[in-house]
Amino acid sequence: MSPLSHSSAPTLVCVSIPVREVEQAAGDARAAKAGGADIVEFRVDEFFHGDDATNAAENQSWQLARLVSECPLPCIVTCRHVSEGGHYDGPEDARIALLEHLTRSGGKGYHPPRYVDLELASYERSANLRQKVGLAIGVPGGVGEAPQERSGDPGTSLILSVHDTKGRPQDLTRRLARLYEAGAASVVKVAYRARSLRDSLELLDIAAQGAAGHKPTIALGMGEYGLLSRVLAGKFGAFLTFAALRREDATAPGQPTLDELLNLHRFRSIGAQTAVYGVVGSPVGHSMSPLVHNAGFGAVGHDGVYLPLPVAAGSTPEETDLSLKATLLELLHHERLNVRGLSVTIPFKESIVRLGRAEGWPLDPMVQAIGAANTLVVRRSTGQETGAALYNTDALAARECIEAVVGALAGKHIAVLGAGGVARAVAFACAAAGAETSVFARDVGKAAELSQAVARTIESGLKARPPGALLDAQTTDADVIVNCTPVGMTGGPAPGQSPIPDLSRLKNTAVVFDTVYNPVETPLLRAARARGLATIDGVSLFTRQAEAQFRLWTGKVPPANLFDGLVRERLRTQEA
Repeated sequence: MSPLSHSSAPTLVCVSIPVREVEQAAGDARAAKAGGADIVEFRVDEFFHGDDATNAAENQSWQLARLVSECPLPCIVTCRHVSEGGHYDGPEDARIALLEHLTRSGGKGYHPPRYVDLELASYERSANLRQKVGLAIGVPGGVGEAPQERSGDPGTSLILSVHDTKGRPQDLTRRLARLYEAGAASVVKVAYRARSLRDSLELLDIAAQGAAGHKPTIALGMGEYGLLSRVLAGKFGAFLTFAALRREDATAPGQPTLDELLNLHRFRSIGAQTAVYGVVGSPVGHSMSPLVHNAGFGAVGHDGVYLPLPVAAGSTPEETDLSLKATLLELLHHERLNVRGLSVTIPFKESIVRLGRAEGWPLDPMVQAIGAANTLVVRRSTGQETGAALYNTDALAARECIEAVVGALAGKHIAVLGAGGVARAVAFACAAAGAETSVFARDVGKAAELSQAVARTIESGLKARPPGALLDAQTTDADVIVNCTPVGMTGGPAPGQSPIPDLSRLKNTAVVFDTVYNPVETPLLRAARARGLATIDGVSLFTRQAEAQFRLWTGKVPPANLFDGLVRERLRTQEA
């Protein structure tokens, strides 16, 4: 089969295997096949050094030829030069000899690799390399000629590539043109460190353009901003996407594991019409939202995929607003991407409302009151954006969590710690239910603003209490204390700490609610349970608000306890 015929075939999943020892790499190839990969890449630049002083290079070449020949899947051989993020810094002649040896070892009873990957810069610089690789793949003249059609064994084809570990190459358009003009190349590849989600969108467009009329194309972003380009490669017709067998064996920054790609993100179910959802925030790598929503989509048969979507925060609220606007509007207006819904988390819950008002998006009444949103719903018709709306599922979820323990909130005193987006949702929800609500925060000004906003907005006859800089645990008469700060959160500013150092004089009937969900038992909850107080953990809040988001996006209800069970199991595994 001609390699060019792959342009209309499903996107392949390739596991990249760093070769340190031949037996290790052979075992990893077998594991990749068992895990569902279509093809493997042997990254030989750590194994092959090009040192021929003691015939080491020849010995390594034959070991690699055996590895390739015995591989249970088609394979790519890559000996990446240090100039483009690899490990090889030996003689160029030795690298050429290795590739020539691998591709022409059939006479010795070995099968050649299906592809070799070479950097465009090396290919253009070395006429000797072009000639020898060209001969090996059936292109005697090298540049300007197309590979000859073969019958039976397809032999070896060339992947011609460009990599930049620092960022988008300034001359990317010119490099792409040269990649496509190289007739000897059957597949072209471009990979660079993505500095924003917009870089990933450009890479996805490059993959789509290649599939539509140029050559089969691999276009991937490195780093956390590049995951979008990796998971959605099939949606945009890319030739293949890469995964690692294990996180520690990733051969590029941001490379997902095979398990994450196939099972967490359900890669095989993603098609051209798949709706895209995600969590927008900074940071978002720790989020459990992809775990629960992707499982939910699979359970109810919804054609969707949910991804972490990191957006850089600014040093001021104004810069944060601009960063969100620049990225979010591009995501929403990209027709082929087909964004249908977003979760919004720290630090953008208030920024999204300001953007929504500027764009004229409908705001749910609770969002209007709170001034913070955590959910965006996009309505589309025949592929065209018809509108977006903002909701706050934190508010209803928080109220439901508290009422499940204390009953009706009317007349209860709720103490809210913090003045950010979650604190606003909790304060407004409790006040709207008739509770007397106090706000405590290190920033007294923010606490005062939130208290006054609650008092102005909620028509329940409540008497807003004055804010305090910190909750005075020695004298508080609160019925429920709700921590809405990140104190105690794994990976947060103060892991292992409690926002209330001393709970000894809280009422015996007080309920302590921590909105942090990782870890499940925070230092605050541990101390509250030791004191004999009732508690509510952050997993309950997280899963209730996620279920509400899921209903808004899909119109369907996820299976009972699916979200809660998945999150608790994942957290138990992480803590083990």
